[in-house]
Amino acid sequence: MRRETKQVETSFGKIGYAEQGSGPVALFVHGVFLNGYVWRHVIDRVADTRRCLAIDLMSHGTSPVDEQQDISFRTQAAMLEDFCKELGLDQVDLVANDSGGAIAQIFAARRPSRIRSLTLTNCDVHDNYPPSAFSVTRAAAASGRFSARRTELLADVELSRAGFGLAYERPDLVSAETLRTYLEPLFATAQATRNLERWLTSSGDCSQTVEIEPLLRQLRAPTLIVWGDADVFFPLKWAYWLRDTIPGTRQVIELDGAKLFFPEERPDELAQALRSHWL
Repeated sequence: MRRETKQVETSFGKIGYAEQGSGPVALFVHGVFLNGYVWRHVIDRVADTRRCLAIDLMSHGTSPVDEQQDISFRTQAAMLEDFCKELGLDQVDLVANDSGGAIAQIFAARRPSRIRSLTLTNCDVHDNYPPSAFSVTRAAAASGRFSARRTELLADVELSRAGFGLAYERPDLVSAETLRTYLEPLFATAQATRNLERWLTSSGDCSQTVEIEPLLRQLRAPTLIVWGDADVFFPLKWAYWLRDTIPGTRQVIELDGAKLFFPEERPDELAQALRSHWL
């Protein structure tokens, strides 16, 4: 079941988010092709201990942008800072996945005073951006294939199930409703699809994630790394690169057989790790 979202006006436009629970704020950041809905199962399991905010990144979900707006990782990280300011959030427990993890690293590295704790799951790290396994998707975006098939992809979400297959352990178990929740905002208008293609085709420059290494080496926020070991995009070695780089790292948890979108498929394991980390 889809959840109601709110919007807050920021200097980057209207940013959508879902909210659940009470207590200290935990901010959840998704990756490309998804939106805050991916965190619903994890949030259900931790909302008794945190006020959970699942944000929709710019050009995804309920956070639309125009065709001229910068949607780089640097700008998305700056948007997170503005989002916190507008909602009066002093500190957050930051939790992120996929490209949202790269954005979270930039945010945490540049605004460490905002970070009560950090949790990173499988995500873009350092010069593994974009991951080589993502080259086919980037090529499709560069050729305009998503725009050319926009109405078809919007009408039949099953056409996209195979495309999600590499990121899920069991893509066959992902409901059509879930796929619609992710895909409808991306294919609803020609502009939205062009923005998706712009995100994908502009992802060839790893300087955004490489340049923050010196700042990550100063990050003392308590950091947890939870990593699926069957991910074709982000191999396990990057979890240990993060451990060896971020001095606040307390633990690396390996999830056997888990893939990129494990927070949706295996929420119990992540929620248990978060509860222990936060305590």
